[in-house]
Amino acid sequence: MFEILVKTALTFAVAAVYAAVGHGGASGYLAILSLFGLPHEAMATSALCLNLLVSGLAFAAYLRAGHFSWKMSWPLVLTSVPAAFVGGLVRISPVSYARLLAGVLVIAGAQLFWKRERAPEGAKKSFPRWAALAVGGVLGTLSGMAGVGGGIFLSPLLILSGRAGVKETSATSAFFIFVNSFSGLLARYARGGFQLAPGLPLMIGAAFFGGAFGASLGARRFPPRWLRRILAAVLFTAALGLLIHHR
Repeated sequence: MFEILVKTALTFAVAAVYAAVGHGGASGYLAILSLFGLPHEAMATSALCLNLLVSGLAFAAYLRAGHFSWKMSWPLVLTSVPAAFVGGLVRISPVSYARLLAGVLVIAGAQLFWKRERAPEGAKKSFPRWAALAVGGVLGTLSGMAGVGGGIFLSPLLILSGRAGVKETSATSAFFIFVNSFSGLLARYARGGFQLAPGLPLMIGAAFFGGAFGASLGARRFPPRWLRRILAAVLFTAALGLLIHHR
C-alpha cells in the first residue's frame, strides 16, 4: 500500500510540473519507477504511456489558449515521427549515453534559468524548413532511443535559439512529445518490448489529474519568466532522473 501511495503522489506531482511547460514527464516517471527495481522495458513503456496522456492534456490546454503554431510544428513532426519509430527499435547500452545527455540537460537548464526574454511572445522566427526537418529527425531518433517524447531536447533548443517564445515553445513541445511518444510505443510493441509496470492504472489516474492541473496553470496563468524557470528545473530533474535510472 505504501508503495502505491508513493507512486501515485509522485506521479501527480511530476505530471503537474511537466505539463505546465508542455512536457509529458517521461524522464520524471522513469526516475519514479527506477526506485522500485522494475525491468528497463517495463519502465520505458510505462513512462511513454504516461507521457502520451500528459502531453496530450498539455497540448489541448495550450491549443485552447491560442499558443500553438502549426507552421512551426509540422516540419518538426514530419521527420521526428518516423525517426522516433526507428530509434525505438534500437537497443543500446544506456549508461554512457545517459551521462552525456544529463550533462547537456544541466547546461541547457542553467542557460534557461538565467536567460532573459529578448523579444515579446510571438515575435520570433521559426527555423528554416530544411533545418526544422533535420532537427525533427535528429531529436526523434534520440527520443525513440531514450524512451522519452523529446521535449527535453526541443524546448531549450527553441528558446535558446530565439525561435519561439516560452508559451509557443510549450505548445509545440507538447505536440512533438505526443506524436513521438505514440511512435515510440508502436516501435516497442513491434520489437516485443511492450511491458507495463505494476500499478500503472493508478499512476495513469494521478497523471491525468496532475497533468490537467499543471497544463491549465501553464497555459493561462503562469508568466513566461516563471515557465522558463520551471522548465529549467524540469531539465535539472530530468538529468537527475537519467543518472538515477542508469546508475
